[in-house]
This record gives sequence, structure tokens and C-alpha cells, in this order.
Amino acid sequence: MAEQQEKTALQELKLREVTVPVEVPVKPVSKREIKQLEAMLIIGTMFRPDVLQAALSKEEFLTWVDSLAVAAAALAMEKAGYTVRQIAEELGRTEATIRRHLRGETKAGKLVRETYEMLVRGELKLAVPIVSPEAEEELKKLQEQVRSLEEELRRLREEAEKLRNENTELRERLARLEDAAKRAAEKMGEAERALGEARRALEEATQGSQ
Repeated sequence: MAEQQEKTALQELKLREVTVPVEVPVKPVSKREIKQLEAMLIIGTMFRPDVLQAALSKEEFLTWVDSLAVAAAALAMEKAGYTVRQIAEELGRTEATIRRHLRGETKAGKLVRETYEMLVRGELKLAVPIVSPEAEEELKKLQEQVRSLEEELRRLREEAEKLRNENTELRERLARLEDAAKRAAEKMGEAERALGEARRALEEATQGSQ
């Protein structure tokens, strides 16, 4: 009876699909990035709309969820270039277990790889439970704030690009002015030298006529 009530509650739960907005390194190059990808694979898999439906069958759900963390860590490390042996040593599992996860031969491994491919294509969506009208309204407000912030960020980027272009133009103008000033100074120096030579020649001619 309790199991039937739990299933009914889950079926009636309102869900909203939200596209993952976070940029996650799909080809990690550091341990920090590996952990970021691993965490997103776990969260992204657990909250996929299709995966949440599996929770309606508690027994089926528990058969693979325990291995989810291992499968996610294994795939994240594989994408970072780790060998199967290195992954097995790092996670404390057999090489055979790691291979099965990476090949998608386990439920967890299959789901995690699907999640990764969705992430790469920018198609990963999470199912966010909406438990009340107030929560739904709050989510709408947050989404509006996100759109507003994204628009503000776009505007700021455009202004920054404009300022960079203007700065480049000003530097080029300054360089041209400095070059012109340098040439003018050189010509002035030549003129002063010529004037000096003319004065000396005039003085010599004056002295000679005396």
C-alpha cells in the first residue's frame, strides 16, 4: 500500500525541464576539471526526466544508482586520458568493472555515457520538481532574472569590445602622431644644423671681406 502511494505521489509530481546552463569541461585536463565533469555527470544523470521516471520502480532504480558515482568518475577520467588500469587503481575497482562501465554494459555506465553525449551536444536537461504554485512562480522569477543577467552580460561584452576597438584606434592615432612628431623633430634638427652652417659661412665671408 505504502509503495503504491509513493508511486502515485511521484506520478503526480510536477516537473519542469531546465537546460543545464553551466559550462563544464567535456575534455578535462586537470583533477579539478575531472571532478567538475564527474559531478555534472552524476547530477545530470540523476535529474534527467527519463531517469526520474525510473524512480517509479524503486527496485529497478536501486540496481544501478549505487554504481552511478563509479561510472561517472570512470568516464570523466577516461575523457582526461586515463587508462583503464589507472582508473581502476584510482577508484579501487577491478579493470573488468571499469571496462563494463565505460562500454555501457552496465545500466549506470550506459546512462552516464548518454548524459555525457547530451552534455557535449548542449542538449542535457534536468527535471526540476515544482511542488507548489509559489515555487513555480519563484522559478519563473529566477528564470526572468537569468535572462536579464544574460542580456546585461551581452551588453557589457559589446561595450567592452567597443572600448577595446576605440582603445586600439586611439593607440594607432597616438603612434602616428608620435611618428610625425619624431619626423618633425628630425627635420627641425636638420634645419638648425643648416642654419648654423649658413651663419658660420656668413661670418667667414664677412671676416674675409674686411
